[in-house]
Amino acid sequence: MNLAEDRRRKRSNDPLVALHYQLSHARSEGHMETIVVADDAGLVVAGAGPWAACEELAAYAPLLAQGGWDEPAKTARSRVDEIREDVGVQPVDVDGQTVLLCARGGKTQPATMDKTARAVARILRKAA
Repeated sequence: MNLAEDRRRKRSNDPLVALHYQLSHARSEGHMETIVVADDAGLVVAGAGPWAACEELAAYAPLLAQGGWDEPAKTARSRVDEIREDVGVQPVDVDGQTVLLCARGGKTQPATMDKTARAVARILRKAA
């Protein structure tokens, strides 16, 4: 493939840098506040956006991916309930391991998330 055929502007052989470039592109394209790849423990693998927001989104990602969140005798909305309204979460399978792609704000529509999830999977498979 020649460079004229390749749409990507920035490249890296380092998978973490490549993930950052991909997420930064998706964030810009989708006008998102934050986008992260998180592991199943809620830790940031890679992200784009304000770092504190990336860490918060990654920390809540496993709970958001599970769906429901019930607290006994809950009288007020939890933080998970608050952020669920404007966060998209998509599990990404990478050779039997699952990471979570999470985006907040902007265009977190399924098509944007699917495109980014495919790129994340490609980068992580190449790194394995």
